[in-house]
Amino acid sequence: MRRKRINILLFILISGFLGLLLIYSANPGLSQDMTDEVNPSKGMANNMYAEENEQCFRCHGEKSYVLEDTILGLKKKVSMCEQNRLDRNEFYNSVHWSFSCTDCHSYDYFEFPHPLSLRFEEYLNCIDCHGYDDNFAKYKFEEIEVDHMKSTHYQTSDGEFHCWNCHDPHSYKLLSRSSENLTEVILESNLSCLKCHGNTDVFELLSDKKLGNIIPQHDWLPNQELHFQSVRCIECHTEVNDSLLIAHNIMSSDSAVRNCVECHSQNSLLMGSLYKFQSKETRLESGFMNGAIIHNNSYVIGANRSRLLNVVSVLLFGLTLLVMAVHTGFRIIHRKK
Repeated sequence: MRRKRINILLFILISGFLGLLLIYSANPGLSQDMTDEVNPSKGMANNMYAEENEQCFRCHGEKSYVLEDTILGLKKKVSMCEQNRLDRNEFYNSVHWSFSCTDCHSYDYFEFPHPLSLRFEEYLNCIDCHGYDDNFAKYKFEEIEVDHMKSTHYQTSDGEFHCWNCHDPHSYKLLSRSSENLTEVILESNLSCLKCHGNTDVFELLSDKKLGNIIPQHDWLPNQELHFQSVRCIECHTEVNDSLLIAHNIMSSDSAVRNCVECHSQNSLLMGSLYKFQSKETRLESGFMNGAIIHNNSYVIGANRSRLLNVVSVLLFGLTLLVMAVHTGFRIIHRKK
């Protein structure tokens, strides 16, 4: 009977520990410093310039267009260059969904065929429209501009590397601010890098260097495929900026993070980059063992340490050992009798 009671007590203690761990890790009250950018009114039907924009999309939104010589009366169907092809759905669901094409591009584009001079049209950068405007102050475009100008992209291109080389203004979405799905954020961010670093034709338009193969270049990285799926390129290739949600100072390849401990430790580098959307207080209190990790399938070995859970675990483990020792003592005494 005594043995049965002790076994029940052990079962209760272990169950209590597991229950406490589960409740603490899935705490729904943990806050996230995220901004909801979802606009339910997006879409072509709600854009007042949609009809005007169709004058552009009827060619640039299709795989081919008709080239016509009005003097000779000749027509010819030709392929639209992939570089100049746009997706209507992506545009009308992007951050610039409500714009007219001519908000950013010259009215001369309404002339067809387009004048050759438009090939040299100077594109606007984010700072040109959003800089020094209180309506966009929360995005810190001015700080992003400064960070970007320090990057190897900007420095090695004589200032010819611009925002839209990474962020297509026709399809860009604020996933890092609006999405709770980290996997989606990571994939979208890495695809932005691979547009150049995974495509020789595009890379050679921006650099005189020969594009290397990123797979053998990252051979030193353990579980390479898992890392590519679980973290963004910028986690290792940018200098962390405490005041920006996403750092824009891309470092040269020889300055990239190669020390595993930088991420796989309690004071993980990822706290200041990939997981920056979490409040600082939550990170310090709970480490990575919280709702953000549970719901996003994100787990970083060595970085999910929590001081409270450490203390509770040691106490429960010690208490379990004590109960086992008492149980063993009673059994020894009982046998002697």
